[in-house]
Amino acid sequence: ADGPGPGEVIYGNDNAVADNATLRPEDVANDTPSKPPKDVEWLSEFELLERSGEMVSTNDLKGSPYVVSFFFSTCPSICVSQNQKLKELQDEFEGQGVRFVAISVDPETDTPEVLREYAARFGADPEQWLFLTGELNYIRRIGAEIFQQPVNKQFHTERFVLVDPNGKIEGFYNWPEKRQLAALKESIKSMLQEEASSKKS
Repeated sequence: ADGPGPGEVIYGNDNAVADNATLRPEDVANDTPSKPPKDVEWLSEFELLERSGEMVSTNDLKGSPYVVSFFFSTCPSICVSQNQKLKELQDEFEGQGVRFVAISVDPETDTPEVLREYAARFGADPEQWLFLTGELNYIRRIGAEIFQQPVNKQFHTERFVLVDPNGKIEGFYNWPEKRQLAALKESIKSMLQEEASSKKS
């Protein structure tokens, strides 16, 4: 589903949050999902290490919609709330083929073993909700290409990135904003309906 336009992408520290920040109303006042700029419409290909110990690539994710987020396990506040929202989404779309891809921005700490323990805290289904780690500069490049801004422990975005079954970025959604979260759910539902229709035809 196409959300409102025109597209907007975050630059500098706009819509980035410090790891110990408390979200304020003015931080999430914009209730309109953002569209990717033309040069980042497609998610960059990547291959990262999942908590299971297996490598996961963008090719493995194709075929169903998925939501990308960035976090790190020792983040004291924002990431916890973010992953609680992802748990709600996981439960709502259970068994429907939607996947959630959480990428650590602190891979030195977030080994597969650490991520397994962290994921268990949120009841993350290993088939549906992936936790990925890898080499730091590689992850920074992925984040910078998606968001057009640095993604690291000091500042990391509170946006979820919705990617369609073909690997195209559908939009960016501020999860603390209720209307954006609702719009994300509707976009996912539309993708699932389109996917079901295409399989029937």
